[in-house]
Amino acid sequence: MGGPHAPARAKTLYVSEVAAAVTGVPSVASPQRRQVRKPLGRVRLARRPARSEKNGLVWFFDLDNTLHDASHAIFSHIDLSMTEAVMETLDVSREEADALRRRYWQRYGATLIGMVKHHGVSAAEFLHRSHNFDVRPLVRTDKDLRNRLSRLPGRKVLLTNAPHNYARTILSHLGILHCFDALWAVEDMYFHGEFRVKPSTAMLRHVMAMTGVSPHNAVLVEDTSANLRAARKVGMRTVLVRHPGTPFAKSHRGRPLFIDLQVNSVSHLLLQRRALRRS
Repeated sequence: MGGPHAPARAKTLYVSEVAAAVTGVPSVASPQRRQVRKPLGRVRLARRPARSEKNGLVWFFDLDNTLHDASHAIFSHIDLSMTEAVMETLDVSREEADALRRRYWQRYGATLIGMVKHHGVSAAEFLHRSHNFDVRPLVRTDKDLRNRLSRLPGRKVLLTNAPHNYARTILSHLGILHCFDALWAVEDMYFHGEFRVKPSTAMLRHVMAMTGVSPHNAVLVEDTSANLRAARKVGMRTVLVRHPGTPFAKSHRGRPLFIDLQVNSVSHLLLQRRALRRS
């Protein structure tokens, strides 16, 4: 990245073997993986370091409605583009395509999974069709996110059900790509012969194993409570970013026991000085 806000030195971003084959970015299974596994310094979540965390915390961040406001304009474009991709791929009406898109998203966590599972479509081709628009003019996020995220101690990993190129484009546009040590997108969540996306507990364990992170040192920052519930089941700590545009967000009242901290935006998390509640 260029410009006055570019980092002083380049930082290697690691992705899964699947994404590495497409993008050329080093994978977490490459010899450089030792760098990904380097112990971290302690993290100052509250006024005193958490002494029980010998290796510090590793932050797993969601993307949409967490690091940026996808409900502002992007989701409507994705819905339209995805419906059109289903129409073209299956040669069905717009009404039927829209119904399939919604049904597969609700059942599997991603429309892509239903398209692959029930119609045998190419995952790469479908993702290209369904996200074939310029997302950059539509991105909106909190001011000064780049500086605040850079000051958060500990490793950061992006964990999103969105496609790799979409996620990478948004992170680059926001100027925060260099903040992340690894990027896991929907293409990377294919193992044991099938896609397993959030809220899959098997996928969460797989990602932590591949990145060399203990669940006790991991924090998932998300806007979707179902994903946070799964994270708690595998032993991660959890932060809910409340976003009014997140599906079913308005139906929740109070703070469930599986949520350690609740904030109104990711910037509030980066500025707050309260410790995460321990399970």
